[in-house]
Formats: sequence, structure tokens, C-alpha cells
Amino acid sequence: MIITNALEAGKNERYHKALTELLYQLADDDFILAFRGSEWLGLAPHIEEDVAFSSISQDTMGHAAMFYQLLSDLGEGSVDALAHARPATERRNAVLLEAVNGPGHYLKEPRYDWAFAVVRQYFYATAKKVRVESLKNSSYQPLSEAAVKVNLELYYHLLHWKTWFVQLVNAGGEARTRMEEAVRIVFEDFEGVLTLGPAGQDMVKFALIDHEEALKQRFTMLLKQTFESVSLPTSFSMEMKNGNGRDRQHTEALTTALSTLSEVYSLDQGAVW
Repeated sequence: MIITNALEAGKNERYHKALTELLYQLADDDFILAFRGSEWLGLAPHIEEDVAFSSISQDTMGHAAMFYQLLSDLGEGSVDALAHARPATERRNAVLLEAVNGPGHYLKEPRYDWAFAVVRQYFYATAKKVRVESLKNSSYQPLSEAAVKVNLELYYHLLHWKTWFVQLVNAGGEARTRMEEAVRIVFEDFEGVLTLGPAGQDMVKFALIDHEEALKQRFTMLLKQTFESVSLPTSFSMEMKNGNGRDRQHTEALTTALSTLSEVYSLDQGAVW
């Protein structure tokens, strides 16, 4: 069964609900992580990385806009409202992605953790690659077409963060110690990135995306290959220590981030950008 447009998708209430739930997850994940990435502007280890990370974050925000547009086409509201007007209690992003980069504020005494940033970005890019490959075969044609476009940029994102990950772990000493600690911290909440939430069964039933267990297996296989190459233990487990964002469980960090992100939009919601 291939659904070619929003009008067809709306004819089946369960299909429509599963589809919109999946799109909210995809959009909200990219939206908040792009913001966390943007907070590294001017703070990355060197100027070339400053430019590269900014470019990756811009791409990621573009992916979020693409998914929000698909939601808008399905009657969920305007793209700007979906991105900026929804409170934390309506967001479906994984809790890991809303976590702050470190203590301090990006405009005042930021003491961010580059190891955490690299691990979170690398793990997320790997999981996103697995999801996007599955979405390329989605029964909702507009989503499968969007996945093809996202995949073109994602290739470079994944290559970038894998290079950083391998080089820092192989550096030994303090660099490796900090990376190992970051891996531990990221795993504590990474289960939330890979889960499909309460509508997961319908997402699979309607062939919108593969079953989450299959996605987890593919992610684990890719990660283990990298871990083996840098002599990290390949036996690991993932948790949702700080809540399940797919069930709209979030931390105060998300509320604060959304306040910053929506500040300009809130001044004039009718403005045209």
C-alpha cells in the first residue's frame, strides 16, 4: 500500500495518527538537537569545526523544517507554529537530545563538554541513518521522498562525527577517559532515541517504518563495528533514565530551550519570514 498524498492519508484515521506521530518524533528530534548544536557557535575546538558544526546544525534544522512541512500538509498547523508555538508537553523528541551541552550559558561562562557533544552527535547520526534508510521504503510517499533528500546530507554528518569519535578515543589519555565517560552518559538515555512510542505498532502495521527492534539491531551492529576498531567494549545496554520523550516526558532543559527558540516568533506570530 502506497499513500501518495495527505488527502489519501487522511482517509484512514489510524494511519493518519500513526503517520503524524512519527513525523512529530522526526521533526522534534532534529529541531532540538539543531538548537543544541547551534549553541557551539564560537565555542568549538577550532575555527574549521566552528564552521562545520554550524553547517551540520543548519542542515539538521532544515530536516526538521521538512518534517514539519509534511505535518502542515496533513493539517497539523503552520510550520512556524509547529516549530515554535508548541509547549514542552506536546513535544515528542528524545530526552537525550534536549540535554544541555554542559554547565553555564552559551552567552555567559559556557563550560561545555566536547566529548559529550561528539558522542551524542555521532550516536544520533548513526541512529538517524538507520531510521532514514527505513523511511526510504515508507508507505507514505512524501515521507519516503523526504528521506532520500535527508540521506544525501546525513552521509556527511555521520562521516564527520565518526571521524571525531575515532580520533578522540584513539588519542588515549584524558581524551579517551572523557570519551568513555561521555559514552556512558549518552547510553543512559539513548533508548529514547530508538523507541517509536505508543503508536509504534501502528507505524509498523502501516509500513511507515520498520519495527523498533530491527532499528535497534541495525544501530547496535554499526556501533559495535566502530567500537571494535577503537578497542571499546562491544557489550553495552541503553536506557531511558530521564524519561521517555515519545510519551511527552521531558526535563526542564526543554522548556528553557523552547523559550529561547520561540522568543522572536512570540513577538509577532503573524510575521512572514
